[in-house]
Amino acid sequence: MTAIITFIIVFGLIVLVHEFGHYYWAKRSGILVRQFSIGMGPKLVSYTKNHTLYTIRLLPLGGYVMMAGLEDDDADLKPGTVVRLKLNEVGVVECLDCSGADDDATLIPLQVTQSDLQEELFITGYLQDESETLRRFEVDHDAVIVDQNRTALQIAPRDVQFNSASLLNRFLTNLAGPFNNIVFGILVSILGVFLLGGAPSNSNQVGTVTAHSPAAQAQLKPGERILQVNHKKINSWTQLSQSLNRYPKQKVQLKVQDKQKKIRTVQVRLNEVRQGGQRTGQLGITESLNSDLGATFKYGLYSAGQNIMTIIMALKQMVTGGFNLNQLGGPVAIYSETSQVAALGWKSVVLFIAWLSINLGIMNLLPIPALDGGKLLLNLIEALRRKPVSPKTEMVINLVGVGFLLLLMVAVTWNDITRFFIK
Repeated sequence: MTAIITFIIVFGLIVLVHEFGHYYWAKRSGILVRQFSIGMGPKLVSYTKNHTLYTIRLLPLGGYVMMAGLEDDDADLKPGTVVRLKLNEVGVVECLDCSGADDDATLIPLQVTQSDLQEELFITGYLQDESETLRRFEVDHDAVIVDQNRTALQIAPRDVQFNSASLLNRFLTNLAGPFNNIVFGILVSILGVFLLGGAPSNSNQVGTVTAHSPAAQAQLKPGERILQVNHKKINSWTQLSQSLNRYPKQKVQLKVQDKQKKIRTVQVRLNEVRQGGQRTGQLGITESLNSDLGATFKYGLYSAGQNIMTIIMALKQMVTGGFNLNQLGGPVAIYSETSQVAALGWKSVVLFIAWLSINLGIMNLLPIPALDGGKLLLNLIEALRRKPVSPKTEMVINLVGVGFLLLLMVAVTWNDITRFFIK
């Protein structure tokens, strides 16, 4: 249960950060955000504010921002459709109810003959009791339309649609999601280092001593310094690690300085561990930490930078060294990794959130149709051509991208299931 709750929180938080980037810049650019949803599937809770429907949905496997002009579900009410109209005090339509419900007697049933909810904002048709008189109603710019699922959304007039925004604002809106994830990952990485107590000091000072380890048996204490290993002078943690690694299951002589500057010599037999197929010696201590704020901030940035470089190198390897499904992971892999990290404690979860957020941000920048990177590529092509790609071409490109991503997701998910659960 802990793993499930942690997964929902981690995945939901990262999706929220991503989608909020798109949402914020769309709003800033004058684009109507019709719906902001966290999760997929049936609605659990929802509310409307400032023309946007906010929803939390049942399946914590994603989320989306529905922007005006990127879908055409209400662009054209088909002739013959019966809608129920709510008029304001001056007779202008402020709500079009297409749900088919008849539980509000104040609404006016209208059989539609023609409508325009984007340009001229009107609807014509016949009232229920006036089958021979064609009526025309003006539609308010901020009118609401209720679909068959009784979900109320703003109509999408042309001036607030996505493609009515400037090319720069559309580019920034597409970029904002991945940008948010990367920046969020960097900030959480800094927070994670702070929560862990600071940055590694790379000194010869003992940080913590593992219970029942060779270090504990030798009565080493946190804060003491290891000056020599088998008469080799030690000045840093790197030197200490390299020296100890050479002696798996062997006795070593350590020269130790305590906090009062007293020096003693101890003999200890190291444990053996395997790292990358190699046998190494283990004393059972951790590196001391530098809790200075500047050092913590700097190391947090460094850790985030290392995460970014690791992901980029992995992508490069996929291109140059041959593609393998094991190099990718979907929700199943994320859940498996989350459950392992959750067992290590909440501080480890914080660092995992940083890594996952950066990973999601970079992956979304790949120039694949239907990903943010694919949309950014189309924006750049539009800038070079000085005219947009035709809607038909863009639709075909996005359909191909969606199809590719669906096939890839199915393959990755099945591969994850066999790797982590069937084996």
